[in-house]
Amino acid sequence: MGVYLNSTNAYGLFQEEYSRIYFVDKTEILNELIPLIELEKNRKEKSGKNQGRGSKYVCITRPRRFGKTVMANMIASYLGKGIDSHELFDHLNLSSYPWYSKHLNHHNVIHIMLNETPKNCHSYKQYIARIEKNLITDLRKSYPHGEIESEDSVWDALKKVYEYCNGEKFIFILDEWDYIYHQEFVTDGDKREFTRFLSMLLKDKAYVEMAYMTGILPIAKYSSGSELNMFFEYSMSTKEKYSEYFGFLEEEVDELYQRYLREEKQPKLTRYSLKLWYDGYQTRTGKSLYNPRSVIGALNDNQPGSYWTSSGPYDEIYYYVKNNLDDIRDDILTLMTGKAIPANVQEYASTSMELKTKDEIYSAMVVYGFLSYANGYVSIPNKELMDKFADMVKQKPAFGYMYRLAVQSSKMLEATKAGDTKTMTEILERVHDTESPLIRYSSEAELSKIITFAYLQAREFYDIRQEEASGKGYVDFIFYPYQPKDDGIILELKVDDTADNAIKQIKARSYARNFEGKLGELPKCTGRILAVGIAYHRNDKSKRHECKIEVLREPTFPYEELCL
Repeated sequence: MGVYLNSTNAYGLFQEEYSRIYFVDKTEILNELIPLIELEKNRKEKSGKNQGRGSKYVCITRPRRFGKTVMANMIASYLGKGIDSHELFDHLNLSSYPWYSKHLNHHNVIHIMLNETPKNCHSYKQYIARIEKNLITDLRKSYPHGEIESEDSVWDALKKVYEYCNGEKFIFILDEWDYIYHQEFVTDGDKREFTRFLSMLLKDKAYVEMAYMTGILPIAKYSSGSELNMFFEYSMSTKEKYSEYFGFLEEEVDELYQRYLREEKQPKLTRYSLKLWYDGYQTRTGKSLYNPRSVIGALNDNQPGSYWTSSGPYDEIYYYVKNNLDDIRDDILTLMTGKAIPANVQEYASTSMELKTKDEIYSAMVVYGFLSYANGYVSIPNKELMDKFADMVKQKPAFGYMYRLAVQSSKMLEATKAGDTKTMTEILERVHDTESPLIRYSSEAELSKIITFAYLQAREFYDIRQEEASGKGYVDFIFYPYQPKDDGIILELKVDDTADNAIKQIKARSYARNFEGKLGELPKCTGRILAVGIAYHRNDKSKRHECKIEVLREPTFPYEELCL
């Protein structure tokens, strides 16, 4: 046992994870990895011929907080010789496979968490020296007959163990492989040196039984030519394999929610709220993926909220878009209406330090998890991320009219509930009169984008849907309140028509039926139901707006409750 070689640290961390109420068993990933280990043995036994498909070099990239470290700890705990882990794994899914006992704690595992640094680390030399020293120390203690010298490189030390100790092999589990590339003290030369270190450690080495790496960024950015080309990379958006093991699937969240209902004395979360807040990613095959950290955070706290955080400047969405606001501003408008936009996502482009082109920006936002990607389109995946986009627009004056309209959004909602059509009209006309980009809008589709920002603050209290099937047609906007006693709002837009006709359409097509409650979603709305008509007269020289509000239904609960 050592710091890196057959360490017990990974087992301690995974055991802690296993003991949590909302643990999800993802051990079946080993059914994908074990054949890669056995393939190496088969090759030897069959005269070196490749008797199967697969590579013993696997690199899995995912956004932060998608379970990469938990998975790395689990794999090391199962394979490593450092501790007998059968009491834990005997109860997990992988125990049903025929190879289970054969590989349980039967391998030399070198497990390195590459996001750890020495005390007061100010240079790459300090960082890499710690890794080399710890690994050399482990090898000398475990293999006293390996003739290892303290000044040996780690790859020379491992080669000696292989040659002098009966062909001993090692499984490498390297977590957060790209961490060092983001540190301020690391130069471009240091980055090249670290890439070379990984290549010298792993490439074309007989002592490597398997290498499993995790990270955020693709290898292509940092590996020129053939340095790390032995790795097969698996990302969330482009590769099918391993997709279901990172993030929670629909059926897994269903099971967690039932567990939550059994454990929580006063449950406040609905199954629908988990989907609204944390769904929206998907596997390459189209299966829904939930952000695992956020789901567990909400279940533990008994309330939805923003739990997905990461370190570094790239945590702020503005970091990605600031260099090309002129081109991307309208796209953000579209994304925030809940629609997807076409994008040429190339993951290697995400590592550009400037992020100037749309492709670079969208690629980075997909890789880091701020956007989801499917079938050539990007979108904002869920409410948790939509709130982050809304915060960005409300905090950054560089967004111009979008910023000014967003900061007025709380007044827009207040005016709507109060029936103050004068204030509503003033807000819309003030922005239109003073911001030239809005002069371009001349259709209902463009007007709907403006409405999205006019009611941006309302997203805190409402699930706002566009083009929702309702009654006898599709309503432009429908606001489902998170609190049943709050007002439900139906909003219809008209261009070169009247707000009064918008109200008539809401009534004629029975749009209010949707507030009777939707199975598995929000509960029945018991507050008022408001019909809101907004018209824009583009042929009028004054570019006049018109608003009208009508109460379709008074509250269905007692008046005394309304006063509480």
